[in-house]
Amino acid sequence: MKDFKYADEGISSREIMMSLPAVTVGVGILSLPREIATLTVAADGWIAILVAGLVVTIITWLTAKVAASYPGESFLTYASKLVTKPVAILFTIILILQSLLLSAYVIRVIADIAKTYLFDRTPVEVVSLTFLLVVVYAVAGSRAGLFRLNMLFFPIIVVITIVLSLFSLGWFELENLFPLFKTGIMDQMKAVEVSGLAFVGFNILFFYIALVKDTEKSPKASVYGMLIVISIYLLIFFINLGVFGNAVTSNLVYPLIELAKEIEIPGGVFERFDSVFFVIWLMSIFNTTAMSVDVTIYAFQSLFKLKKLTYLFMLAPIIYIIGMIPEGALEVGKLGTFIGYFGVISTSGIAVILFLLSKIKNRRKKKLATK
Repeated sequence: MKDFKYADEGISSREIMMSLPAVTVGVGILSLPREIATLTVAADGWIAILVAGLVVTIITWLTAKVAASYPGESFLTYASKLVTKPVAILFTIILILQSLLLSAYVIRVIADIAKTYLFDRTPVEVVSLTFLLVVVYAVAGSRAGLFRLNMLFFPIIVVITIVLSLFSLGWFELENLFPLFKTGIMDQMKAVEVSGLAFVGFNILFFYIALVKDTEKSPKASVYGMLIVISIYLLIFFINLGVFGNAVTSNLVYPLIELAKEIEIPGGVFERFDSVFFVIWLMSIFNTTAMSVDVTIYAFQSLFKLKKLTYLFMLAPIIYIIGMIPEGALEVGKLGTFIGYFGVISTSGIAVILFLLSKIKNRRKKKLATK
């Protein structure tokens, strides 16, 4: 086993498991129930979420398996052994673009949501910049520290999600979930496609598993992490459908936030539970952005040996400018859809290619060893 210390940025497989849902569960879940309800009948959308989630879980396992096969090696190093260095550089650039665009998209969406629900008089540009500066401050510190933040924040996010679900039961109507299995195959397939876009973020495994101390446990830990994501998505979807029904959910921009607005804590502890929920959910969105920015820098450092802060100060303005390019909600939505497709297709393609080539290479080694 490799000897890591905190200063050496060493992390554990448990931290990888917690980081996957921390990165994946971000702004996408706020609108996912609407997107699925638009395409399906009653609660049939759970099938799409489950199928998409299981497919992504398999790809996640392949990704972690390949990275874990080369413990302590960077993505560029082990990918160069499998597909030659020029192709490995191309793969690295693709993954950099994915994380860079995701960071820009998230800071824009969080600014739009914050303006709608919290800061109606504050310009979107100011909210985005403020949020980005906090992310920059976090990323400037220890990389292992980001994983510790995930370990700290994510249990709180899970707790607030469970609290939201429990206090929603008073408005939950079981008949809103029926009739079952009425959605056509084509609509269900489209819903699976849309659901898959909400699982963007597992590309971090290509880079961060090199930091894991117990590398052999990483594939299993990654699967557990993605199963947590699936569970959260299913829980939130069922609660939204049970409270609002399919028709209302499909017409709400952010059903999850609207659900939080309906909650009343007994005893009048909080008059506006949605404000509390949104502030805590910012932790998840912060995790998504911070990890995306950090993995972009980490990937760049494998190509060009510059200091972390140099990359951070170079990339921050670029992220901000890209996030401010979309002029309205429609264009922001199109950017999100593009990033989703680009992220899932590119990461899945790279994972499958590297996994297959790794298997072929290992078989050749075994044949040569037996001769």
